[in-house]
Amino acid sequence: MNENEEILEYIYQTSNMGMQSTKDLINTLKGKDNKIKKILPEIEKNYAKYAKETEKLLNKQDLKAKPIGMMAKAMSKMSINKEMMNDNSDSNIADMLIQGLTMGNLELTKHIDNYEKTADKKVIDIAKSLRKFGEEYIEKLKVYL
Repeated sequence: MNENEEILEYIYQTSNMGMQSTKDLINTLKGKDNKIKKILPEIEKNYAKYAKETEKLLNKQDLKAKPIGMMAKAMSKMSINKEMMNDNSDSNIADMLIQGLTMGNLELTKHIDNYEKTADKKVIDIAKSLRKFGEEYIEKLKVYL
């Protein structure tokens, strides 16, 4: 696997998992009056944008974007449901989202640092853009803590 493919695949997987987890969270919060609900569609929309963009770039290189495994999806959904049963406060949800965004950004930074000099500039720019999205939403979510 070359560096462009590796970074694009990571962005695709991360974006899809973020999009799916956010969608699950939105569904879990239906009928509840959490204030954090208003920011969740923005997060989901941004993740979807990155997933679509990276899928197109992978396809241009005749590569097939690997879907998220059913086990990973199920584990994520169960984790969200368990967390919401224990504490569905805005503060807890914000904390959970911030942790996910932070973990994603840490891995993304590793990919950028490892391949910035060898990968295509466009691929690195997408990675940096996704990282910036994560940083911005971490700050936006802090108001809910």
